[in-house]
Amino acid sequence: MRDYKLVVLGAGGVGKSSLTVQFVQGVYLDTYDPTIEDSYRKTIEIDNKVFDLEILDTAGVAQFTAMRELYIKAGMGFLLVYSVTDRDSLRELMELKEQVLRIKDSQRVPMVLVGNKADLVDDRIIPVEEGIGVSSQWGKVPFYETSALLRSNVDEVFVDLVRQIIRNEIETVTNTTNNHPSLSQASLNDPLRKNGSQGNMSSNNDRPHSPFKNTRSNSNATPSSQQSTKKSTLSRTNTNRSNSPGSLKKHQSGSNQDTLRKQIATNSSRNTQQDKKGTAPATAASKKQKPRAHASSPQSSASPAEIKQEKKKKKKNNLCTIL
Repeated sequence: MRDYKLVVLGAGGVGKSSLTVQFVQGVYLDTYDPTIEDSYRKTIEIDNKVFDLEILDTAGVAQFTAMRELYIKAGMGFLLVYSVTDRDSLRELMELKEQVLRIKDSQRVPMVLVGNKADLVDDRIIPVEEGIGVSSQWGKVPFYETSALLRSNVDEVFVDLVRQIIRNEIETVTNTTNNHPSLSQASLNDPLRKNGSQGNMSSNNDRPHSPFKNTRSNSNATPSSQQSTKKSTLSRTNTNRSNSPGSLKKHQSGSNQDTLRKQIATNSSRNTQQDKKGTAPATAASKKQKPRAHASSPQSSASPAEIKQEKKKKKKNNLCTIL
């Protein structure tokens, strides 16, 4: 909803307050009370759009004309009101119109020329044709004759003024875009206007990858997927541990020990085979020589326990030499 500030200007006693109150409140003021400054607000729908109007009813007395400059600076559209029963009020409007153009520093200011008190037919001094001629001199400014008493053309003058403000805003925007095409191109390339908002201006592909992306995506996962992710992380940690330098040293030392054990086992098996081969003929010879030894001395042959001890000593010696 747009906010528009309208200013009602004119000489004293032309019916500015009666027009404003009739438009805002639908009431006719039958008594004259000189206005210093009155402000009114009204919400109105024009062309399927809602507008909040702030209407400033200014003083027409000469003592308060110094305040008009402030009103004109703040205003966006102006109603220039005269009375059809007073010619001096129309002459005063000529000066007010020039003052508005000078303060606004523009030749295209939204304004409407209003001839009030059209219901006073017998007291009329200014004909309709003269009002039309003044509007054409001002650059075809819209002209209406109104009656606050009969509520004739009261709404129309304010609606016409609001439409002029809207057209003026559109023209200024188009002029700026035509004079500065780079601004229009920038507005088309503006991502905020393309996406329309506040928040999701960049896509997920444009965002930097954060190290917490996987944990955030897994926070809403199912329990089975969480277990699978836990298993995968455990397997990764185990592989990382196995690939660490300490684990490699342990693996190498274990493999060396296995090779040594295998060598010891093979050597011990070879020694036992050699012992068996060496003891077999000895036992055979001892068997052949038994009668002679038995004849000479029965205690000359070695016992089996002594043979086992000798084998154990040989195994120990072999282990010591290998290590």
